[in-house]
Amino acid sequence: MTTLINDFTHVAHRAQGVDTTLLLLHGTGGDEHDLLPLGQQLLPGAALLSPRGQVLERGLPRFFKRHAEGVLDLHDLAERTQGLSRWVPAALTHHALPAGEVMAVGFSNGANIAASMLLRGTGVLHGAVLFSPMLPFEPDAVAELAGIRVFIGAGRLDPLVPAAQVERLAERLRQGGADVTVHWTAGGHAITPEEVAAAKHWVAAGRPTAA
Repeated sequence: MTTLINDFTHVAHRAQGVDTTLLLLHGTGGDEHDLLPLGQQLLPGAALLSPRGQVLERGLPRFFKRHAEGVLDLHDLAERTQGLSRWVPAALTHHALPAGEVMAVGFSNGANIAASMLLRGTGVLHGAVLFSPMLPFEPDAVAELAGIRVFIGAGRLDPLVPAAQVERLAERLRQGGADVTVHWTAGGHAITPEEVAAAKHWVAAGRPTAA
């Protein structure tokens, strides 16, 4: 069911035996329904929290503004990052979703605001799966990210995000102490089945095994 809380239209699905919430963050032009199947595939049984971006660019939802392709509005990014970071804990409480492990799953614009949440040290995320991300801004100092796992799926032929941008994001996250895995494909700016399979394996590898 789509509901509205604190100005984010969103969908929330309660956990089915997995004490983890996946924060699903769509790309430009997507909505709160886009990544639900992906979340269910990556970690079956996890709770799902999927907001719709509040910014409209030519009628297409986004999570923050930009001046042009690849040129982000850094002031708006900072404000929207803080707004989303305040909203997530409130939404978790409102829907009685697990708060002990919150993992972002984002594509493109959604991956970039997730990366911004990590780099700013908002403390909301315990991990992230980022598809086709870029370094959203150059931080003066990276927050403490020890214990946080990050998977980055990227295409060598991405026409929007140069490989150097992806590597720079991974480098900055590692400088904060994050455990970062970068999975390259020969694809472009899209979520490929190969990336999904690799991400699912990565998520499973980080889960505790039953005694």
